[in-house]
Formats: sequence, C-alpha cells, structure tokens
Amino acid sequence: MSTANIKLVEHLEELLNIGIALSAEKNHTKLLERILREARRITNADAGTLYLCEEDRLIFKIIHNDTLGIYQGGQGEPVDLPPVPLNPANVSSWVAINKKSVNIPDVYEAGGFDFSGPKKYDAITGYRTCSMLVVPLENYEGEVIGVLQLLNAKNEQGQTIPFDPELEKMVFFLASQAAVSLTNMQYIQEIDNLFHSFVQVMATAIDARTPYNVNHTRNIARLAEKFAAYLDSQTDGPFKNEKFSENRTAQLVMAAWLHDIGKVAIPLSVMDKPSSL
Repeated sequence: MSTANIKLVEHLEELLNIGIALSAEKNHTKLLERILREARRITNADAGTLYLCEEDRLIFKIIHNDTLGIYQGGQGEPVDLPPVPLNPANVSSWVAINKKSVNIPDVYEAGGFDFSGPKKYDAITGYRTCSMLVVPLENYEGEVIGVLQLLNAKNEQGQTIPFDPELEKMVFFLASQAAVSLTNMQYIQEIDNLFHSFVQVMATAIDARTPYNVNHTRNIARLAEKFAAYLDSQTDGPFKNEKFSENRTAQLVMAAWLHDIGKVAIPLSVMDKPSSL
C-alpha cells in the first residue's frame, strides 16, 4: 500500500473515531468544544471559532487561540463578543448563507470579503490572522446550524501555512457529522422538555382536584432534588457512596412528579373521604 493510501486510511479511521465520540457526547457545551478542538487538531490550526445560527445572525459559542491563550465558552459561559449579522460581505456569514466552505491562504491579500473585523482584532491584540478555513455545519435536513472558522494552520516547524485542501475535505465531513449530532441533541432536548411539561401539567391537575393535595406533588419533587443533593454531598457515614449524577437526580425528581399519577383515576368521593376507607 502506498504512503498516500496509508495516510488516507488513517484519516478515515480518525474521522470514524471522532464521529463515534461525537455521537456519544450528551453534553451540549462539551460537544461544541469537542467539534472545535478536533477540527483544530486535524488541521493543526492555531485558533478557531465556532458560531451557531440564531435567527439572522451568528452567535459566538466557542473561541480558541493558542498564541493569545484564549479559551472561551467551553464551560458554558457566554462569549462577550457581539453577534455577526448574516451579511454575505462577511466570510462566515457567506458560508452560512451559501452552504459552501471557503479556504483563504492569506486574509490580508484576499479580496471578495470584508475582513475589517479580523484586521481590527489583530490591531487590538497584536495577533496576525493569515490563513483561514471556514466551513458550514449543515445537518441532514440541509439546514446550516452553525459555522466553524479555523485560523492559521501550522506546519511541523510552527510556521503559518495555508490550509491543506485535502484536510479541508476532512473538516467539512467532520462539520457535517457535528451538525447531525447537534441537531439530534436538540431534538432529544425538545422531546425531553415536552415530556417534563406534560408530566408537570398532569401532576398539577391532580393536585388541583382536591384541597388535600394542593402543591403536594411539586413540593415532593422539590424535596427529592434537595435530598439527592444532600446525599451527594456526604463524605462519610452510611450515605457516603450514594453519588447522584445530573442524570440520576433528574430520574429521582421525575419519579417524584409521577408518584401520585394514579390519583387521576381515583374518584373524588374516595380522595376527599374524611374517615377511613
């Protein structure tokens, strides 16, 4: 097998492993962080930004810059930069609108786009933006949900070079996988929110049927969450090994919301009976 074919197989295997990892990630912020980190690793990019589309603008979500030591958004904190309007004069916006990637060897010598933003950033920070690769995050419905922007690819000697067109294809494929994972996560979250809303409405309706049950289910759910936090905080005693992850706590709270669901079918004559049944 030739060196080129061996390298291709290695790249394909790498993409497969990354795709599996993206599919397994359940935390939205960690998924965004991983998308940018893996894209930078594949291309050996010094810096990068991941935007998400919201209405008619791009919102900064994750920012990395090794040279400046900047890593923002990875803990879920908002990035304090103004949104980018979907104006085709801006390269990231153009990519989102046209669903095509853009590979620029040197921003300061390129035409066709308004690079006043990167140049202003360079003037403020002392950074030198040179090569740029911008790729859309397009899901299986053909919808662009974000944009991945990579800056300053580096060679083995640490010199800034243009982004390799072959690696551009890998990043485009990675971005597509990432978009599918993000979309699936959003759908799951929407279903989960709908289910929780339905359960809470049902429980509230049950509590409203009789004065003996007013706010009972809501209070039980609130106490269940506090009890889980208490158990999780214990470092000694009989409950020191009872650790409640976010998922386990959510299951306990949901069980509390559902614990009286059977009362929906019990006649009020029984529910409100003052004496023994």
